[in-house]
Amino acid sequence: MSSNSASFVGDIPSHYDQGLGPNIFTDYAEKLADLCSSIPSERVLELAAGTGIVSRRLRDRLHPDSALVVTDLNAPMLEIAKGKFSEDENVEFSTADAMELPFEDDSFDLMVCQFGVMFFPDKTESYREAARVLKPGGRYVFNVWSPMTENPFSETAHRTVAQFFPDDPPGFYKVPFHYGDPEVVRADLVAAGWKDIRHETIKLTKPIVNVEKFATALVYGNPLIDEIKERGDVNPDAVVAEILSALQKRFEISDYKMPLSATVFDCRL
Repeated sequence: MSSNSASFVGDIPSHYDQGLGPNIFTDYAEKLADLCSSIPSERVLELAAGTGIVSRRLRDRLHPDSALVVTDLNAPMLEIAKGKFSEDENVEFSTADAMELPFEDDSFDLMVCQFGVMFFPDKTESYREAARVLKPGGRYVFNVWSPMTENPFSETAHRTVAQFFPDDPPGFYKVPFHYGDPEVVRADLVAAGWKDIRHETIKLTKPIVNVEKFATALVYGNPLIDEIKERGDVNPDAVVAEILSALQKRFEISDYKMPLSATVFDCRL
């Protein structure tokens, strides 16, 4: 995993929120929020919340008296998330590392994380840390992407970018899609002490919302843009243009509808 694979700073958050959000995050956010709304919780912690795509939906569905603590490793992501809430809503924001949470033991009834676990450098240790801050009987609900082959937008982006750097292709897209085998995830959870683990793989057919903005965000909306700039000699806009062309060729025949696949885990202490 590259050292900057979890660094979502600079202009990345706005592209992430506006270009990736409507295309690959919002539908799964709805499903996570719906599941969490059925779990009675006084205190809820969200990890790797990004720009608040899940956070907003959680706040809308949780009981008004439930406290929601929204965290992310990257403060610029949280700045966008904060703009989605009014000051009188029961939500708190905190920059936090999921590997070393700044909370006391037994602090929360429910923990939520959308597409963040894949970036954690030690998955098993992150699951131990989750168990530490959850109360006895607490729940941890999170999801992970299935492999690239089941999320062809990522495969298209990864292969297109590699054409520009045949000797040293950027590896960002390998990170969010490397943890897609549910049995591997379950084994890591068991190693961390979790015993009641349920999972469901959810496949969607998703219409692409503004293919041009989507192509732009696939470059500028994640740390791939930093990898491109570090290598030099390639204009990121040229990469965007090639990804746009590749997306059009791959999905035009399906009226710009693409398959998505992710697995949701519901873990109980």
